[in-house]
Amino acid sequence: MPTLSCGIDFGTSNSSIATSQNGKIALVPVEQAHVTIPSAIFFQRASNKAFYGRTAVDLFFNRQQGRFMRSLKRVLGTSLMRQGTMVNGTSMNFSTIIASFLQHIKAKADAVAGQEIDQVVMGRPVHFVDNDPAANARAQDELKAIAQRIGFRQIEFQFEPIAAAFAHEARLSGEKLAIVADLGGGTSDFTVIRLSNRSIHKADRSSDILANTGVRVGGNDFDKELSLAAIMPELGYRSTYGPKDLEVPLKPYHDLAEWSKVNFLYTPKLIMQVRQLLHQSHDKPRYKRLLSVLETETGHTLLATTEEAKIALTASTEHKATADYIEDGFSIAISRAQFETAIQLEVDKILISAKACLQEAGVHPEAIDLVILTGGTTEVPMIQTDFRRLFPNAIIADENKLSSVGLGLAYDSQAKFG
Repeated sequence: MPTLSCGIDFGTSNSSIATSQNGKIALVPVEQAHVTIPSAIFFQRASNKAFYGRTAVDLFFNRQQGRFMRSLKRVLGTSLMRQGTMVNGTSMNFSTIIASFLQHIKAKADAVAGQEIDQVVMGRPVHFVDNDPAANARAQDELKAIAQRIGFRQIEFQFEPIAAAFAHEARLSGEKLAIVADLGGGTSDFTVIRLSNRSIHKADRSSDILANTGVRVGGNDFDKELSLAAIMPELGYRSTYGPKDLEVPLKPYHDLAEWSKVNFLYTPKLIMQVRQLLHQSHDKPRYKRLLSVLETETGHTLLATTEEAKIALTASTEHKATADYIEDGFSIAISRAQFETAIQLEVDKILISAKACLQEAGVHPEAIDLVILTGGTTEVPMIQTDFRRLFPNAIIADENKLSSVGLGLAYDSQAKFG
């Protein structure tokens, strides 16, 4: 009897889906030839029609009218899931929005398989929300309900770093003691696991998994810290106003530095407040730029500028961030040293979580044979350097950073569903 199942990696920044069909594992092209898709949705204002991935990003940055959303995964388990949001004047709950995105990529897999797939292993971070077991359980339940809503009958979950390990295990010869570092847009997760190509078809791998840890820190947090350190000061961040030299309100800047909060800033009340403070500002040229971003609703464009700077600084030690959509000829020079200083505390949290995973497993760093780096955040040179220093005897495997979790989830679906 033919067997068919899939694995879905619903990521904060990027997503993928892979199928297991009659023993063959394959990533599904989800956007033209791409096997990953940005986790982004754009609802066009006139029709409220949804567009996804790179198309959504392009429509938004080409100044089409509508509502743009990213980092939807970070809403799971939070009060926002119940509150919902306004989309082009219509109230919409986040379950509907996330279901729309996941239905889109499921349809791609159904088309490739030639039939509807109703068995899935969904990836999940070790912690959707830090230090809140109830919110963690709620987030998984919400994701399961969404999976049922889009047509899956049998739904299992797997930690994302374990899935990444399964994707690498298929190519191993012999046995390896590995640590997987899955550093995505929203979370950083770690697993210490024994890998062997003889184990890949085992349905129960609990004896091979020595420890899991995770922390709600990822690439989006790096974007935020870089923005607050290098970009927001050029928009008047921490400047003062009035005869008492009061600091300008900081919340708008912090919200402008997070993908999930930008849309809530464009209110008449906030714009009026910023206009009033501009008259009393001690740094009018910079503070006026904040007003420009709010009035022209270019907060997402500003975040994209920050993300581009982060990516550029992985290859270069200096970058000039162009922001002429705020002001003619406006640009900001940013150095890698500035970036690394900005993210130091977040990197420390990631390393603490990795060391906690080793401690929980009862393993010394020198005993690790293989370090599997997955997720776009592992591209950051500071991360690469710290992990090479922490695991001096290990081989570093960092290929297929954005697709290994989806692939591993499909391997797991084959083991779980046959």
